Amino acid sequence: MGYPLGHSLSPYMHNSAIHHYSMDAEYLAVELHPHELTDFISACNSDDFLGCNITLPYKQDFLRLADLLDEDAEDIGAINVLAKKNHQLVGFNTDIHGFIQPLRRYSEQINGSRAIVFGTGGSSKAVCKGLLKIGTDEIIQVSRAPYDREDIPSVKDSVRLVDYSQWTAFAEEASLIVNCTPLGMTPNVESSPVRESEAGYLAGKICYDLVYNPVQTKFLSLSKAAGGVPVGGLEMLIEQGSKAFEIWTGRHFPDELIQKMLKKDFLPL
Repeated sequence: MGYPLGHSLSPYMHNSAIHHYSMDAEYLAVELHPHELTDFISACNSDDFLGCNITLPYKQDFLRLADLLDEDAEDIGAINVLAKKNHQLVGFNTDIHGFIQPLRRYSEQINGSRAIVFGTGGSSKAVCKGLLKIGTDEIIQVSRAPYDREDIPSVKDSVRLVDYSQWTAFAEEASLIVNCTPLGMTPNVESSPVRESEAGYLAGKICYDLVYNPVQTKFLSLSKAAGGVPVGGLEMLIEQGSKAFEIWTGRHFPDELIQKMLKKDFLPL
């Protein structure tokens, strides 16, 4: 569920997993306009509805549809998974799990360091929470309109909000820079949270883009050219999807199979 959804690979990914287990189910991409949110509640009450993913721009709006929330979803105030459990809708946030996994191999570099995060939406909240879980000491969050983060008390003391004209002042001491905005997403592939004139600040930094389509975003291209370490959003997509599939079905997500199929049919992983 989201708007727009033309870029989504989730239906291909989850239907491949469903086919792998010969399950009687189907995963659909549904573009949901804001005025249709109320109608969606009745669809959730259908016996055929087992759950859904939630993406931009509804990760916070869907909170009110859930009867129960898991700890992470309640803590950060955003969900990306709904699942029907005992006739109740339970909201989960698997973005934290998905975001963390590709960073495990850089744990020594990240632990005790500073991170810069572009964006203040639902995904960025999960990213900030995940960064603190893996030992980041300080987070510089870049916003078009900085505001006081009263909505996430558990990360407030570790997060400093700045605007786009200020982030470069914090780049030297940062080890990780994360794009949590839709900038660079298909079809607007020439956009980036970092301007070309600022690309030098990416040198030596782990540059993580949550955007996965295209695989090589403008932000990642700037990072690679500057001598940074690019990390694409496809790994996060697979990892958060793996967790969601287990929540819905109780079965292990066939990660390696999905990666091979994506590489064969769609993307140069």
